[in-house]
Amino acid sequence: MLLEKISTGASLRLGIILASTRKGRFGETVAKWFEEISKQDYRFETDLIDLSEFSLPWDMSKDMDSDLPIFSDRIAEADAFVVITPEYNHGYPAYLKLAIDSLHEEWNAKPLGFVSYGGSSGGLRAVEQLRNVFAELRMTTIRDCVSFHWAHARFHNGRPTEEFRYASSAEKLLNELYWWGNVLKQARMNFPRSVLRS
Repeated sequence: MLLEKISTGASLRLGIILASTRKGRFGETVAKWFEEISKQDYRFETDLIDLSEFSLPWDMSKDMDSDLPIFSDRIAEADAFVVITPEYNHGYPAYLKLAIDSLHEEWNAKPLGFVSYGGSSGGLRAVEQLRNVFAELRMTTIRDCVSFHWAHARFHNGRPTEEFRYASSAEKLLNELYWWGNVLKQARMNFPRSVLRS
């Protein structure tokens, strides 16, 4: 069962970040499913940010010939985020770390949720590390996440085999993101950014 359509006032811009850049990645399947779920929730305008589409400078310079300005704009425009991440050797993808570290203020004072996938741990070890990283960027991470353990076995024809279960987890995540997204958006509008740097 998918999320019911919700009609509300002002919507939030939700950046869905696909962290894996590997060829043949399973993350595309997970991301497309979650994007579809998100689009059914009228509280959000979704933007799928596929890291494989960006060429970012590995030395973290502000190289204007790279895709950094475009990436910066996409992150700055979002009010909330969901990161779709696999787990590689108990950690998260290196290119995701580069993407995170390439920016700073664009991330500040925004909420962030996770959809993870992997083997026996379902990618949760990557998520726990990412919580610490994003906390340093003054972001609020959502406690509840969507996690696919033995992910390849959980999907058939691009959809989870227990879709009601995972859609319910996604709904809980989106509800939290919407609440935090509105609170933090108002705070960004009403308080000077210098408060974050003091």
